[in-house]
Amino acid sequence: MEDDGSTPAEPPSPGAQPATLSIDIADARGLIDPSQHTWLADKARAALAPIAGSGEVRARIVTDAEMADAHERWSGVAGTTDVLTFNLCEGGSLDVDLLLCADVARRQAETRGFSIERELLLYLIHGVLHCLGYDDHSDADAARMHAQEDRLLEAIGVGATYAPADALARDTH
Repeated sequence: MEDDGSTPAEPPSPGAQPATLSIDIADARGLIDPSQHTWLADKARAALAPIAGSGEVRARIVTDAEMADAHERWSGVAGTTDVLTFNLCEGGSLDVDLLLCADVARRQAETRGFSIERELLLYLIHGVLHCLGYDDHSDADAARMHAQEDRLLEAIGVGATYAPADALARDTH
């Protein structure tokens, strides 16, 4: 996503009218089990509703091969990646298509010691934050974006996932 200079969206003020946010997660290949799918959709809705306003988020869970094809086609970059974001927003309503890579999530979740659905949730939130004006092209912007991801995950009881405090403590020793 190109940086348009806009300020990232912040949560609405307390007492603001809840908006309708539709989350649709497709997993045609059965890359995660139904309970993981339900958890992912429920947690995504809870995390994003306060900041996304109304709109639609459509995510498709794909394999490394599918993601590598899409990454090359749409970004001109060879190889797989964690998430691709297609921002279709016009006006004030969120409208986004996401590709979430299950294989990358599985590898990264193992490294972090988390479940695959928790890692996929991080990717989904990351993609939506791009549509809300966040970017991660500079170190400062990436730090701000990842801090917002972790704030949202902590607010719904999942906990920091990108940079949990215990991982940061291990990295400094």
